[in-house]
Amino acid sequence: MGPWRCLLLLPLLALALRAQQQQFMEYVERRLTLLEERISQWHDQSSRYSTELRDFKNQVLGMLEAAEKEREAMRAEVESTAVRVDRLEREVDYLETQNPAPPCVEVDETLMEKQVATAKQRKNEKYTKLTDCSDTIASVRAMKILKRFGSTSGLWTKDAAGNSEKIYVFDGTANDTVYVFPRMREFTLFSATRKAARIKLPYPWVGTGHLVYDGHLYYIRQQGPSFQVIKFNLANKTVVDSSVFPAEEQIPVFGLSPFTYIEVAADEEGLWAIYATKEDEKNICLAKLDPASLDIEQMWDTPCPRENAEGAFVVCGALHVVYNTRLPSRSRVQCVFDVSGTLAPEDASLVYFPKRYGSHSSMKYSPRERQVYAWDDGYQIIYRMEMKKKMEV
Repeated sequence: MGPWRCLLLLPLLALALRAQQQQFMEYVERRLTLLEERISQWHDQSSRYSTELRDFKNQVLGMLEAAEKEREAMRAEVESTAVRVDRLEREVDYLETQNPAPPCVEVDETLMEKQVATAKQRKNEKYTKLTDCSDTIASVRAMKILKRFGSTSGLWTKDAAGNSEKIYVFDGTANDTVYVFPRMREFTLFSATRKAARIKLPYPWVGTGHLVYDGHLYYIRQQGPSFQVIKFNLANKTVVDSSVFPAEEQIPVFGLSPFTYIEVAADEEGLWAIYATKEDEKNICLAKLDPASLDIEQMWDTPCPRENAEGAFVVCGALHVVYNTRLPSRSRVQCVFDVSGTLAPEDASLVYFPKRYGSHSSMKYSPRERQVYAWDDGYQIIYRMEMKKKMEV
């Protein structure tokens, strides 16, 4: 190709390069414009989303404030309802405890002197057993801590003679209201007394020596220097009978439980009363009690000392006294007195109760279940007993 032809092609190539450069610039401008449009759309959408999020936040805050106001209103209604329910329960308890006029429980001095004289005539006589029960405690087979309920001192028990599964709770050592749970399950699971029925007694009790026996509550009332055993029908909420306990100058029966003056106990033979007097202030006394008339059938002076005693119960006509020390340690049956004379004190087993907390304020033996319901520093405990024949111990 000649030189002149090359010179002719140079302008054509320059024009082609300028055209391509122009097209490329136009393409870049179009892409930049499209990108700017997208950035603008994103900015608009972001602003809209921020506005919507702010509006939603304000809406949620308003809903939360309304919910808080509704919660406060509901809490106020619940508290008001609880107050009304408590008032209704008190009114129901009041209506339930409106009894016919109870029998006269004033102290008849002549009758009391006669009862004391009759009891003293039969004091320390040999006891004629009513049953063929010949068992005694060999050991504590098992221990079960159910819960902690109420005061450090109190009493809980079942009916020692009937088949009822109700749990009766005496909270404290001086009160007039008994809590009744329908079964062991309700007593174990629920800590509030709202789940329990309430029995308001016509007279306040004293101590922790009370007993539920054959549908009746036998509890101790203090009237001046004397003490009364009140027989209260649990079905119709009435006082069936009452009797001044025929013992003079009574003192606390247990050295470690100064609030208990009479311990009413039940075993296979019936009802017993455990007490102490100034006449023999070092030792514990025992009496056989007629559950129908509340008369004292027979009385005994036992060799069991009051000092360091924390509780006692009767098994097959034998008094078992539980001892401890003022510093918490293991409780133990250290003195046994058999009214029939078939079990010598030296032949009785030395029974230990596992010590957990403090001192037992009450120990109630159930002859039909062969176990002891105990109250230890506010804890409710069941001791299941291993029994043996007296001649095998």
